[in-house]
Amino acid sequence: MFTIGDFARHGRVSVRMLRHYDATGLLRPAHVDPASGYRYYTAAQLARLNRIIALKDLGFTLQQVQDIVDEKVSAEELRGMLRLRRAELETAMAAAGARLIQVEARLRAIESEGRMPTNDVVIKSVPTVRVAELTATAASYEPEDIGPVIGPLYDELFRRLSSAGVTPTGPGVAYYEGAPEGGGRISVHAAVQVSAPLQEGDFRILDLPSLDQAATIVHRGSMDTVLPTAQALARWIDANGYQSTGYAREINLECPENRDDWVTELQAPVTPI
Repeated sequence: MFTIGDFARHGRVSVRMLRHYDATGLLRPAHVDPASGYRYYTAAQLARLNRIIALKDLGFTLQQVQDIVDEKVSAEELRGMLRLRRAELETAMAAAGARLIQVEARLRAIESEGRMPTNDVVIKSVPTVRVAELTATAASYEPEDIGPVIGPLYDELFRRLSSAGVTPTGPGVAYYEGAPEGGGRISVHAAVQVSAPLQEGDFRILDLPSLDQAATIVHRGSMDTVLPTAQALARWIDANGYQSTGYAREINLECPENRDDWVTELQAPVTPI
C-alpha cells in the first residue's frame, strides 16, 4: 500500500486534492488507520484516479465524474455528455476567438491614435433608398454586442425575403439608433435595398431618408475589426470642422464568404460646425 503522500506523487495530484476526493466519496482510501487516521491506497486505485483526472480535464463536474467512474451512466448517456461538452468547448472557442479579434482591434486603435486615416474620407450626399429590414436590440454599440445581433438578423431577413419572393436590388444597409428603453441599448436595423411597395409584416419595407452630408470612409475586413476605421473617421470629422449628427450607416459593398475580405462603407451624417 501507498501512503497518501506516495500515492499523490505517483498520481501527479496534490495531497489536498486526494483528501477532497475522499471527503466527496469520489476516491476513498483502501485503508484508514483507526489509531492515526493515516490514509493508505493501493496501486489498483491509480486506474480510478487516472480516469478521474482525465474526465476532469474534459471539463466535467466532480458529480458527473463520480457518476461516470461508478458506472451510473450508460454508454449512450456518456456519448451524449461528451457531445454536449464538445458543443460547449466549441462555443467557448468561438467566444475566445471573437474576444481575440476585439483585443487586436483595440490594439490597432491605440496604435493608430493621433494619425489620420490612410483611406480617403469623402463628404457626399446620400440619396433616399428603399430597403427591407428587420430590427432587434443590442446591449450596446460595441462591436462585440452588435455582431451577435446583426448576423442572425440578416440571416432571418434574407430567409423571409426569399419566402415572400422579394429579391434584393442593392447592398445591405445596417443602421442604428438609441433604443427606446435607453440604458445604452441600441436598435439594430438589418436592411437591404429592394424595389417593392412599402409594407409592414414579416419584414418592413420603408424609404430610408437621405443624408444631406455624410463623411464616408471604406473599411476593408470583418466588421469585428471596424473600430480603428470608425475611430479614424471620427478623428477626421473633428479635425475638419464637422460634427457628427448620428450613428454611421454601414453599406455592405462586398460580402464574400471570407469575412476578412468584406468591403464596407461607413456613412456618418455630419454638419459643419
